[in-house]
Amino acid sequence: MMITRIGIMAGEIWEYLEKHNRQALMSDIISDLEKDRDIALMSIGWLAREGHVVLEGGSSNYMIKLT
Repeated sequence: MMITRIGIMAGEIWEYLEKHNRQALMSDIISDLEKDRDIALMSIGWLAREGHVVLEGGSSNYMIKLT
């Protein structure tokens, strides 16, 4: 199921951020995890909606930070 894939990816992103000083560029997360870009973006959105991450920047390459 799609929601399961998004949830699993959200956990992987969380772990990635914890290992990278609690922040990383969105492009680095996507390329380093080598996962589907669309699923990664949905997962970042999920984490943001739940208040677990914030996105900073005005370009397409946002800085993602754990809250």
